[in-house]
Amino acid sequence: MSMDGERELPAGWAWAELGDIADTALGKMLDRKQSTGLNPTPYLRNINVQWGRIDTGDLLTMDIEPDEIGRFTVAKGDLVVCEGGEIGRCAIWNADEPIAYQKALHRVRPSWALDTKYLRYYLEYAAISGRLTRFATGSTIKHLPQQRIREIPVPLPPLVEQHRIVEALEEQLSRLEAAEGSVRGALKRISRLLDKATDFMAGVSLKPDEPAAPFPAVTNSIDGELPRIPSGWQWMRLGDLAEVVGGVTKDAKKQSDPQFPEVPYLRVANVQRGHLELDHIAMIRVPQKKADQLRLKSGDVLMNEGGDRDKLGRGWIWQGQVPDVIHQNHVFRARIHQDLLKPELLSWYANGAAKWFEVNGKQSTNLASISLTKIKNLPVPVPPQAEQQGMVERIEVRLVQLRHAREASEQVLRRGRALRNALLRKAFEGGLVHQDVHDEPAADLLARITAERAAQPAARRSRRATAKMPSQVPAPEPTSAPALAVQQEFDL
Repeated sequence: MSMDGERELPAGWAWAELGDIADTALGKMLDRKQSTGLNPTPYLRNINVQWGRIDTGDLLTMDIEPDEIGRFTVAKGDLVVCEGGEIGRCAIWNADEPIAYQKALHRVRPSWALDTKYLRYYLEYAAISGRLTRFATGSTIKHLPQQRIREIPVPLPPLVEQHRIVEALEEQLSRLEAAEGSVRGALKRISRLLDKATDFMAGVSLKPDEPAAPFPAVTNSIDGELPRIPSGWQWMRLGDLAEVVGGVTKDAKKQSDPQFPEVPYLRVANVQRGHLELDHIAMIRVPQKKADQLRLKSGDVLMNEGGDRDKLGRGWIWQGQVPDVIHQNHVFRARIHQDLLKPELLSWYANGAAKWFEVNGKQSTNLASISLTKIKNLPVPVPPQAEQQGMVERIEVRLVQLRHAREASEQVLRRGRALRNALLRKAFEGGLVHQDVHDEPAADLLARITAERAAQPAARRSRRATAKMPSQVPAPEPTSAPALAVQQEFDL
């Protein structure tokens, strides 16, 4: 047996197909039509199995007859492996009680010669390095059939060396995971700070005995309890503050008629919260008059009309990035009158007004939306013009700082993933821990397994495992690293 592109294994190791050193079985086929409801049994699905952990928080049930329980359950110490989607994703079932599993999962029970944790980490390495893809079927959704998972070559060290590798991996990976957990916590805090950073009303309060600005005139919108703002400010409805218009509805008949000019137009997908996605801008044919009416100008504030309920009103400012752009009917354009309010302040405020949009929007079966009439009633706090530029500058400085912190944190996570990959690669190339010449060689372990199976005529005979795999690359020298090899350098 050979595997192209792989190096020779260290002394004492051997290649073995997974089916020769472990028993594998798929779970029960889910068949709602055959369900009687008489034997509801909780079971594991693909989604319950993540890398290194099994989530039992949302178990479903299916009928499993009493005489099928042993066949379709995993026991403590079994490795559960995903058959579809992210093939090879796996975790060990560590609970004392067995649990059923469906056909989207493999149950893998390693023989005495294979450390289950070693196999779990090797499958992760094989997945991230692309080795598993050669055993997959399917073009869109990948699958790892029963026969193919049994054919996966596993680099098998002596059993005691497997234990050393697992010990070293878990010591180093636990430190790495703890550091990554701290960074993810920092990213969550940064995300919360970014949400708050654009609130230009934060810290605005009335002085003792200072009168508050009057609330906006009552309309048919539901405003809730608006905050009191200083008398130098004012509340304005969006329709009084800006010209607000909807965009163009696509007319399929016009799209093949060359008499109508073709212009770029923005869709909901282009208009994100606090930024615009302009990598792909669609084209549309419209009458010239309509194109002239809807052409965007620098400083126009864009707001989404529809989508998920929490995305109503989200948007950002058009800054003239592309000439002659218009917008579709699911995107509103607000053009502020007489520079009454900085566009940044309006967009930040609208992006933070999720509760107002949720209450005043409407929900259909699949999508939420808000009408042009309703969005014109959005109450907007307008600071004195002399203060607005300073507000924008302070917020932008804060945003730059937070975004730099976010990018630095994300870079740490990327380096962490690279380090994890390097650790796994080092482990399964034989470079993470030392080799001991006194360890029982893997070839002897495989010979014992073969002899045991030969003594059981009724058992399934597997193809003979090979002690070496043909390769043009010379075997690496055994390392002299200590057993846990905690301090090592890795090429990232």
